[in-house]
Amino acid sequence: MAEGRPNEEAERVLAAIRQAVVQEAPLEVVGAGTKRGLGRPVDSADRLDLSGLTGIDLYEPEELVLRAGAGTPLAEIEAAAAENRQHLAFEPPDFGPLYGGEAGRQTIGGVIACNLAGPRRIQAGAARDHFLGVEAVSGRGEAFKAGGRVVKNVTGYDLCKLLAGSHGTLAAMTRITVKILPAPGKIRTVMVLGLDDEAAGAAMRAAMGSPYEVSGAAHLPAAIAAENPVDMVRDADGAATLVRVEGPGPSVEARAASLHALLSEHGRTEELHSSRSGALWRHLRDAAPFAAETGRPLWRVSVPPTAGAALAARIAASGPVRHCFDWAGGLVWLELPDESDRARATLVRAAAADAGGHALLLRGSVELRAELPVFQPPSPGRAALTARIKDAFDPRGILNPGRMYPEG
Repeated sequence: MAEGRPNEEAERVLAAIRQAVVQEAPLEVVGAGTKRGLGRPVDSADRLDLSGLTGIDLYEPEELVLRAGAGTPLAEIEAAAAENRQHLAFEPPDFGPLYGGEAGRQTIGGVIACNLAGPRRIQAGAARDHFLGVEAVSGRGEAFKAGGRVVKNVTGYDLCKLLAGSHGTLAAMTRITVKILPAPGKIRTVMVLGLDDEAAGAAMRAAMGSPYEVSGAAHLPAAIAAENPVDMVRDADGAATLVRVEGPGPSVEARAASLHALLSEHGRTEELHSSRSGALWRHLRDAAPFAAETGRPLWRVSVPPTAGAALAARIAASGPVRHCFDWAGGLVWLELPDESDRARATLVRAAAADAGGHALLLRGSVELRAELPVFQPPSPGRAALTARIKDAFDPRGILNPGRMYPEG
């Protein structure tokens, strides 16, 4: 994809959507297809394939900006950034194995469309916070551009923020510009061993409230820690509470030492250096503790960090559940053993709402995702606003109909 030249694939996407509008034939928008299991089943017999929109056509490491076709594999972008000791700071997760697929196949378009971020979200923000510019085709069959190529770009309404997390229901993105940041030189993880969920929450909040620039805070109950691929976590013989610091070597060593002193008040501490830390946080980033049993329903619940442990306890009181925490307790992963138990699914949704958060059914059968709300049902006011936005971009419901909500 070369700047300034007409892009044949983008023109093909435009033509396909215009034809679909004329024929009133809905389209399922697909890149590599690694996230087809995320969201409700799409009500469409036809597919719009974006996998041909590949290639990095602009990368300016000094300006911290990269632009690529929406179908460009994320691995290609990460490799180009790594050559310049840079990275995507929001740490995009790879959920391919969660759905029984391969790792390493997701595209930059899919990552942005789903607005997913990994453990570093508590420090670096979500995918939308690194999404600078876009070229796309709306459900009206109209090509448009938004944003720009610089980190500070404010030109009216921020359509990038709107498209990130829309799951392809508003527009088919053809080219994407993202912010690239320097990669950390060193990584250290301080572990506190043997804490229960409540005590772990207190330890993580203490770390987050410290001046030590924590970039990750997670808690693995004993059953999850025992399955971890990192030997020091697996052999800890109990729960592991994990706090990560990153950056220049001397700074990381000093901050890790300070965290040891702070967290030793909560329990016995150990430390993981760069190689083990990297493997550990990749494992958590991709929700790998839940990738083995792809037939089990998996919920991703976002709540205030102070509410995470109580929510997990409420679900555990109703029956067996595998769980762990990220985002300092604000992200609760819940794997239920039986998707036929609709009462517990309803309980997860209610518990999230009662805690002031929201629950996403990240994995479930086609039947379950068609029957239950996958995303937290919006309030009446938000539902009305969502409907108006959908009508502005895609009045005939051409793009990914039903992916987020039954009505559009």
